[in-house]
Amino acid sequence: MVKICCIGAGYVGGPTMAVIALKCPKVQVSVVDISTPRITAWNSEHLPIYEPGLDDVVKQCRGKNLFFSNDVEKLVAEADIVFVSVNTPTKTQGLGAGKAADLTYWESAARMIADVSKSDKIVVEKSTVPVKTAEAIERILTHNNKGINFQILSNPEFLAEGTAIQDLFNPDRVLIGGRETPGGQKAIATLRDVYAHWVPVEKIICTNLWSAELSKLAANAFLAQRISSVNAMSALCEATGADVTQVSHAVGKDTRIGPKFLNASVGFGGSCFQKDILNLVYICECHGLAEVANYWKQVIKINDYQKTRFVNRIVSSMFNTVSGKKIAILGFAFKKDTGDTRETPAIDVCKGLIGDKAKISIYDPQVQEEQITRDLSLKKFDWDHPAHLQPMNPTSVKEVTCVRDAYEATKGAHGICILTEWDAFKSLDYQKIFDGMEKPAFVFDGRNVVDAEKLRKIGFIVYAIGKPLDAWLKDMPAVA
Repeated sequence: MVKICCIGAGYVGGPTMAVIALKCPKVQVSVVDISTPRITAWNSEHLPIYEPGLDDVVKQCRGKNLFFSNDVEKLVAEADIVFVSVNTPTKTQGLGAGKAADLTYWESAARMIADVSKSDKIVVEKSTVPVKTAEAIERILTHNNKGINFQILSNPEFLAEGTAIQDLFNPDRVLIGGRETPGGQKAIATLRDVYAHWVPVEKIICTNLWSAELSKLAANAFLAQRISSVNAMSALCEATGADVTQVSHAVGKDTRIGPKFLNASVGFGGSCFQKDILNLVYICECHGLAEVANYWKQVIKINDYQKTRFVNRIVSSMFNTVSGKKIAILGFAFKKDTGDTRETPAIDVCKGLIGDKAKISIYDPQVQEEQITRDLSLKKFDWDHPAHLQPMNPTSVKEVTCVRDAYEATKGAHGICILTEWDAFKSLDYQKIFDGMEKPAFVFDGRNVVDAEKLRKIGFIVYAIGKPLDAWLKDMPAVA
């Protein structure tokens, strides 16, 4: 029986290993993490992450060939294949601060693997890492190898939160990069055989190490660039009276472009896009490619501009002040069907409104109050460090309340901001909501979720990203 161990029980490690266990019943799969509360949650009825379909997969395999444990060293020592899925946060200080990836946790994992190993191992990069990380990891392992042979593979994930289980069941492609040596090729074949239990072989792409590492950064950068491009167009649509939904539909019909990732919004979020682009910027700068670095920086700048523009639109629409006004926030996760809040645009929007002394009431069907409080009190990029290195008791923001019902959030509010495209927000009773709000009542739709004309007939003043402006808003400045 092949034994697989994954270090890191987060959004990547947990679902990926659960699906491998389901599809490969003869493979023993262990997921290890130093966080006792996280492992306890994986072994409970309430998993630590929300992902449609994940509960069923875990419950089918847990205790049979899928195990979650804090016994990190023992299970790593016993494994044939070790996946490393630890955080690679953006550095917050020192050389490359704000751009370069911090490999502290990766290096620590590599040293531990080297120390406890008593047999040959395939070590698989599952985290998003900068190009040439494998080389650094190889050096650590080979300098501590005690005659043990380690092969390093890069196997980046291409999961989208909210559809991760379906993405794992039916991936566009599986990418495996390894050394172009007999040992490297044998290791590639071993991992390919695991995925081949359910993935057609023609979808399993084998490359050299550096191509696999760079492909992950490139894919995320290209996707984020599409979002920033359509968001830049949304500002122009508002200025000219065009409708960004119609523009993106027309553009997406071009088969060379396609419709995916062309939905205008308040901005992109998630754990990867910003972090990976900043990483790409840093790598370009290190290689003297300033123009290339500046190109990718602009993708981040447009994303920040979109969030700032949204906040400015809210403030300017409401008589140029939201001081003391209740603003309801519908949705805090960075996208629907996930409880993940990493780099969610809601953080910057809420902080912008709080900076103008607004009173914020937040409702999200999957995000807990403790997480929202933590997100609004953490500094940039601190979210990506392990929980025990974050503030133990984040300071609650007195201007913010979290509620468990959309109607409670909106009662007595001057305005509503829709920041996550949860399907439930489409079917709310907006007449009931309007009746309970202060007048004039505003809706700022950051995801183009609601039917703006329907809401205007009820009496709302509606701002929708990239759509022709409500008459009320036409004389208001887009940027304060």
